[in-house]
Amino acid sequence: MEIIRTALNILNFILGGFFTTLAWLLATILSIVLIFTWPYTRSCWEITKLSLAPFGNTAVHVDELYPENRNVIFSSGGTLLNLIWLILFGWWLCLSHIITGIGQCLTLIGILPGIAHFKLAAIALWPVGRRVIPVGLADQLRFHSGHRRYR
Repeated sequence: MEIIRTALNILNFILGGFFTTLAWLLATILSIVLIFTWPYTRSCWEITKLSLAPFGNTAVHVDELYPENRNVIFSSGGTLLNLIWLILFGWWLCLSHIITGIGQCLTLIGILPGIAHFKLAAIALWPVGRRVIPVGLADQLRFHSGHRRYR
């Protein structure tokens, strides 16, 4: 399974994932240089990693990672940060993933990476508070949180 994920990540990189990763890296650098955008730096870096290797990794919200630390104030602050993000960076990063996804889906071997870019396009619009973790860990978190809800 790991070999397939690696092959798909390499295929994604060759078929255009390189450009979206560069776009995320540029957004990360801009968020560092512009002082008022420092709150976005962590999210930018997390999604840069996901854009580089979308297979085998997933983005989850910090509320899923740390359900005991949920805070209404931080959630509303995250929503405000996401709205500002959408205006400054989100729309063009989303557009880059959509264009890359369409280009990849035009080839038979690029359909799976193309679908991954459509998922990344949705994340690009609202990334604040997301962390990139392995898919297996995300499945375990969702399994355990599901058991806690229904007890």
